[in-house]
Amino acid sequence: MSDNNRTGPLQALTVIDCTMAYAGPFGTSLLADMGANVIKVEPPAGDTFRAVAPYPPGHQKETEDASGADYGVPFASVNANKRSICLDLKQTGDQEVFLKLCEQADVLVENMRAGVMDELGLGYEVVAARNPKIVYGTVRGYGDARTGRSPYNEWPCLDVAGQAVGGMVEACGDLVPFAISDIYPGTLMALGVLAAVNQAQTTGHGAFLDVAMYDGVMTLMKSQIAQFGVTGQQPRPGIRALVPFGLFPTSDGRVSIAAPVERHWVDLCHAMDREDLITDDRTRSNRRRVRHADFTNAQVAAWSSNLTKQEVVALIGGKVPVGPANTMAEVLDDPHVAARGMVQNYDFPGAYPGGKYTASPIKFMHAPTGLYQPPPKHGEHTEEVLAEFGIERGAG
Repeated sequence: MSDNNRTGPLQALTVIDCTMAYAGPFGTSLLADMGANVIKVEPPAGDTFRAVAPYPPGHQKETEDASGADYGVPFASVNANKRSICLDLKQTGDQEVFLKLCEQADVLVENMRAGVMDELGLGYEVVAARNPKIVYGTVRGYGDARTGRSPYNEWPCLDVAGQAVGGMVEACGDLVPFAISDIYPGTLMALGVLAAVNQAQTTGHGAFLDVAMYDGVMTLMKSQIAQFGVTGQQPRPGIRALVPFGLFPTSDGRVSIAAPVERHWVDLCHAMDREDLITDDRTRSNRRRVRHADFTNAQVAAWSSNLTKQEVVALIGGKVPVGPANTMAEVLDDPHVAARGMVQNYDFPGAYPGGKYTASPIKFMHAPTGLYQPPPKHGEHTEEVLAEFGIERGAG
């Protein structure tokens, strides 16, 4: 197989990626960023996520310019470092091509509604019969009956539903404005895949695993569920066990400050020139500050509101946990981001510039990761990949 200039510790891993939208592609993008050979299998109509705006300049849906990108930026964000092939899994010939790909792969991942792959004759049992060592991973709204039958197994699910049913909305007071119930279950799926691959390398036997979006959100809520088990009280936004611990106003925005630990509180009091708060009965311990949270937070806010974000950081950075509430422009301009290589640029098809890709946050000393291939056009690599796998359409 061509390494396609892949970098990272997973270069020996081949993944057949039948995921669409966000949760599944997010998980497989983590594997691709670490060097896995990820083959994105798309139906004739393509991943529906390709059409989600905003679009890069020259997008063919706007300009009818076939040299432009056939995807929007959201698709690009989770599909770089992958190659795309087009197969119609409803057709017998392409089903056989798909199974031949799986025979030579380490991993198959899909996020279709429960039962769809079985109806196509491509479920786990069929694939495992062709390749007993393969790891078959899924991420769905409510899981798969193979690992635990839910009354909702066959229900479709998107991010907002996952956040709601898992308890996050009522605990936070509103929806988190980014797809956390896609992102975290996708991450767990990637973790589970690597665990199963490790086992397969040891035993020679593959595995089926799945992650439910519902379950993933519950995992994010571990602390709240544990607290509810003891107190019986519904978690509510704004209720804190740590004070100060949150956002505070500045003259040009907001800054986060966390000083529940006593040494941090003392350092913060010195920076505020409020040594009296170190011994004040209302603020001399975290337990007392929690009891008098409104008073404590008001003292910190009165100080921070007269300073800029960077002035606050200059006074307590390195001593007290603090972070300016950065805009996107400020994030991209931060020297940390450059030092860690967290954003890489690429051109969209048709040589249109402006693409930005968030690199893998998992850094290896001796196996660097990075952007080695821009997001693929639909079916861009079909012939290339089939040739590498030694597969002819219609054969077998």
